[in-house]
Amino acid sequence: MNRTTAYATTSGIALPKQPAAPAGDACGPFPRAVVRDLRERAGRSPHGLSFGPDDIVVVTGLPGSGKSTLMRRTVPGIRIDSQDTRDRFDARLARFLPYGLYRPLVRLAHYAGLRRALRSGEGVVVHDCGTQAWVRGWLAREARRRGGTLHLLLLDVTADEARDGQRERGRGVSRYAFARHRGAMNRLLRAVEKGTLPQGCGAAVLVDRAAADVLKRIDFVG
Repeated sequence: MNRTTAYATTSGIALPKQPAAPAGDACGPFPRAVVRDLRERAGRSPHGLSFGPDDIVVVTGLPGSGKSTLMRRTVPGIRIDSQDTRDRFDARLARFLPYGLYRPLVRLAHYAGLRRALRSGEGVVVHDCGTQAWVRGWLAREARRRGGTLHLLLLDVTADEARDGQRERGRGVSRYAFARHRGAMNRLLRAVEKGTLPQGCGAAVLVDRAAADVLKRIDFVG
């Protein structure tokens, strides 16, 4: 017998450890990956998302969609965001050097920090720009090794909303890069809506801007 422990209220939703049948359905394995769609709820979506203690959560979306802002506001535990790493280096080096010269150091420090976080054995929330498939593979292997699930938290915002977000933070990407990200995210979103997740992901949550604004916490319990 394999039932999900997921439940939803106005205060929060607990995500199942692994894909399973909805609690009200008959027993037996769920035939497709678990996808929770919290979009278009007019601000009545859950205030919290809870995952298992061994799980890993990847937050993905267009550049400017609000991934870093969401993580800073909602994650009380371990969060790994490449933007945080870049900000630390920028504070020390941006006055003296162009970013391109120390970008390799930023990436090295980011992945070293991610490795340390994964070794801690605790639940981790990771920022994903959507272009580094090998990182998702690494996270999926780590989730399996520790007996947890890799969850995808996908921010579904319009291109205009994402561009506005880039302007607000004062840092954008080129038209070419944005178009590439947009194509990748559209393909990912369509696949997730059909229940097809990236290899290694066991579950996904879809949120729009309204749902992201309502969300107050992302934590790991159990």
